[in-house]
Amino acid sequence: MQYITAAVLAAFVGYVGAWYFGALEGNFALLLFLATVVTGAYWLAERFIFLPRRRQAAQALEAAAAQRRAELDRMGIQKVDQDDLQEAKGRILMQPWWLDWTAGLFPVIAIVFLLRSFLFEPFKIPSGSMIPTLLVGDLILVNKFTYGLRLPVVNTKITEGNPLQRGDVVVFRYPPQPNMDYIKRVVGIPGDEVAYLNKRLTVNGTPVPTTALPDFFDPDAMRYFKQFEEQLGAHPHRLLNNPEVPAFVQGASNYQFRDQCRYSVEGVTCKVPEGHYFMMGDNRDNSLDSRYWGFVPDGNIVGKAFFVWMNFGNLKRIGPFN
Repeated sequence: MQYITAAVLAAFVGYVGAWYFGALEGNFALLLFLATVVTGAYWLAERFIFLPRRRQAAQALEAAAAQRRAELDRMGIQKVDQDDLQEAKGRILMQPWWLDWTAGLFPVIAIVFLLRSFLFEPFKIPSGSMIPTLLVGDLILVNKFTYGLRLPVVNTKITEGNPLQRGDVVVFRYPPQPNMDYIKRVVGIPGDEVAYLNKRLTVNGTPVPTTALPDFFDPDAMRYFKQFEEQLGAHPHRLLNNPEVPAFVQGASNYQFRDQCRYSVEGVTCKVPEGHYFMMGDNRDNSLDSRYWGFVPDGNIVGKAFFVWMNFGNLKRIGPFN
């Protein structure tokens, strides 16, 4: 059994290594699911097969030792060393290494799997598309149950939950490459007509209210950007615009339901299909979002981002956000 376990562990290590070095596209949800299943199988085998066998062997050793003591008593020998017996029992009952690395890890892996799949999942912000709301390096938590619980790996919804609202910051599977996670703000829900023309957002014919704020200094770019407060949904949020970038959308792909969008030199206007959402980044001129690759299906939704739990370069970032 130890050789089979060594092969299984080597397969896991090989998969992670190939993923790390870019030899294949990894799927952490699938990896965690498989780890839970495999370690769970070992945990059950340990509890109902291997541990009872070791206990039986220890009991047999005790019985043999008792019989030997009885024979020595008949021979008039009273002094018997018990330390060797206890040491031998300890060796018999000890978990072998291949169970330590499987059954022993199951409770921890199972807890992580359940928390990540159904409650909260951590993410790291890799790019500046959500500046100034989220900065590069922010470590955030995503609520996995607000929009309804989903089965891990297949992402099938099993409870309804609350509907997505305009203004929510959402993590989702990137439609052109579903193994990647993106984070953007919901600006259009099913049935909405969303227009982003001359860098002004309009939803269903009504311009979204914006208020000018002092310019935002981006320390990574070492420059200032025009900053506004936008009232989209229940909570206001900040956004950036770069007047040097033209309004028209350059390089939009041929995505599904593109016929629901009209592009012009002023920008883009889209009718959001049923079961889909229109997403945009808060850093409007530095965000690869629905303007370029289309709508996000409901089945791609991962959860609602709501809290920065750490930024090692700026501890003041810790806290909730809109």
